[in-house]
Amino acid sequence: MSGERVLVCDDEPQIVRALKVVLREAGFQTIVAETGQEALDRAAVRPPDAAIIDLVLPDIDGVEVCRRLREWSNAPVIVLSALGDEGEKVRALEAGADDYVTKPFGPRELVARLQAVLRRSRGEAEEPRVAVDGLEIDLAARVVTRDGAEVHLTPIEFDLLRALVRNRGRLMTHRALLTEVWGPGYENDTPVLRTHVANLRRKLESAGEAPSLIRTDPGVGYRFAG
Repeated sequence: MSGERVLVCDDEPQIVRALKVVLREAGFQTIVAETGQEALDRAAVRPPDAAIIDLVLPDIDGVEVCRRLREWSNAPVIVLSALGDEGEKVRALEAGADDYVTKPFGPRELVARLQAVLRRSRGEAEEPRVAVDGLEIDLAARVVTRDGAEVHLTPIEFDLLRALVRNRGRLMTHRALLTEVWGPGYENDTPVLRTHVANLRRKLESAGEAPSLIRTDPGVGYRFAG
């Protein structure tokens, strides 16, 4: 059991109860707050290892809570909301949230998302070699192999794959990927990104199978699920 502290901010008692049970069974401690300001106060007194923040709160919204936390904390934040609107997801992610989970949520998925953002915050996603489902990615050597055979990627394809792998488990917005890989001048050039993601999938995924390594959140972005 990890014993890591997770700040849970939600004003719905039934959701809080469910989260406490799910997190306790996964080995986490919970710190509960019902309002955004209470969450900020509790985080300041006892900084959490991660936070799960509801988007709609009685005082300030979850995006603003995330933005204020980001002023001094690098703890990963998952925004939890009944709103599946793409614009809200992007707004939360651009405010510094690491992921966005829509209610109703699956307990196993939520815990997996939480563990993924915690791994990333510890730097575990930065190892120079990643292996998943027969695919090996050597970030330092810029070499990719599948089942022992080298996969030839263009420099921009490798840079895109590296950005996704280093943030694996985290939903990255189109703008974040475009800015990191192509530069600020390309932050709105989504068609370019989609074309390169399609090329990556063609080279990395098995033919005829649904994408399993690079997942799409329609209208929002991509995540490397390996």
